[in-house]
Amino acid sequence: MLKHGVNRERVLALLEEEGGVSEESVRKVSRETGVPEADIWGAGLFYTLINRPGKRVRVCDGLTCQMAGADELTDRLRAEGKECERVSCLGQCDRAPATLDESMALVTYEGRKRGVTPDDPELPMNLAGAVDRSYSALEKARALGPDGTLDEIAASGLQGRGGAGFPAHVKWRGVRSQAETERYVVCNADEGEPGTFKDREVLLRQPHEVLEGLAVAAATVEAGDIYIYIRGEFTDERRALDRAIEESREALSAFRLHVVTGHGAYICGEEMALLESLEGKRGMPRLKPPFPTESGFRGKPTLMHNVETAACVPAIVRRGGAWFHALGREEPGTKLYCISGDVQTPGVYELPLGVTLDELVDAAGGYEGTPVAFSPGGASSGFLPIDRRDVPLDYKSLAEQGSMLGSAGVVVLNDKVDIAQAVAWQLEFFERESCGQCAPCRIGTRYLRRQVDGYMSSGDPSSLRLADDVGWEMEEGSICGLGMVAAKPLESARQHFPEAFKPRERS
Repeated sequence: MLKHGVNRERVLALLEEEGGVSEESVRKVSRETGVPEADIWGAGLFYTLINRPGKRVRVCDGLTCQMAGADELTDRLRAEGKECERVSCLGQCDRAPATLDESMALVTYEGRKRGVTPDDPELPMNLAGAVDRSYSALEKARALGPDGTLDEIAASGLQGRGGAGFPAHVKWRGVRSQAETERYVVCNADEGEPGTFKDREVLLRQPHEVLEGLAVAAATVEAGDIYIYIRGEFTDERRALDRAIEESREALSAFRLHVVTGHGAYICGEEMALLESLEGKRGMPRLKPPFPTESGFRGKPTLMHNVETAACVPAIVRRGGAWFHALGREEPGTKLYCISGDVQTPGVYELPLGVTLDELVDAAGGYEGTPVAFSPGGASSGFLPIDRRDVPLDYKSLAEQGSMLGSAGVVVLNDKVDIAQAVAWQLEFFERESCGQCAPCRIGTRYLRRQVDGYMSSGDPSSLRLADDVGWEMEEGSICGLGMVAAKPLESARQHFPEAFKPRERS
């Protein structure tokens, strides 16, 4: 328990201002915040953007960037005298292979065409459309009142677009029903799932839709403070968000807006870990219950939404819940689908929730080469064979396939990709990004990665004989979703592509 007046929430930002964790910076931050030095060391070393001083090039290790030659790029940069650090997915899969330079600015090396859905006023988010700064949805929400606004959100069928697919109106009602009147709205803009970059495009192209959606939510649940936790690697996106906040000061004068920059930890995309990070601590998920709607930021009722979820709200309020609901197929609304890998025009496409892979790829200009597999919802969704290309890309249909829509980060793999190698890349991601809090995940991610590496080097499938047992332990015993799904790439690949794990010549 920290003493009264100690400001733990400033710790991580101050460490970043000081250039990272060092003996000198820790002492200085301790003096300024009152937080013990040991606590500051423990928090700071958790995050990749501040855990060691110095500037270096960061090269993306995400699946799509690996497929596009991240290893070769790293070798070339090092030969040029650059200090390189391999990092988890940078959220730039449509620009693969991608890096951040020493100043955290994005560098891309391929001139590949990228795409978004063309301007269409009938689309709720309409990434290519004109920017609406009128905040008319907020005005309408105030006229409707909380109950009327909640009715529209419920009628829309809006589900959380960050991966869980939880009904939005249930969260809103949960926060509004609390006796505690100090309440918060928190936006999760810490997009880190490999294959996923939709929130990035929303923040760059339509930041006012996000701000207005959050304001409508705050007005409805009667929260005065809105926090946006944005990924630390999103420097251009942060600037776009700051400009939008400045432009909307009058419209949003009833709320206190806070933008908090993350410091490099995929796990902070998990809502409880995000709250821990907001409070200046290591991003380790809390046990649930209680859920954030009851005890979230600072222990108060908190409504948490993903960027895309918030961006859907203004159109729902302006045009009605029934209108939004009818835009989907089996499930309500449109969805921002990211697609990368072996396709002609990787990008973000807003399509009816429930389109098939072929329809999505058609929007992206077609396949490159002969497709054999795809990951439908980021690393957490595993792999499906291309003969499932007609399965609707929605929550229910993919769950029936033993997969998930997740963040809708679709990656297509053609017959030039070694499926076992793709699995190894995904398992390395999960091992690196496990927070280490619970033993099944901490040990299991390391074990599975080592076993697949062993198979790749020896060609002996017996290396994987305990993989299913370990995966079961991880799913049943992990605290949060990372550990529960970290074995999915290997499990799904062995199920659908057994030939990829047959005996092979020693590498």
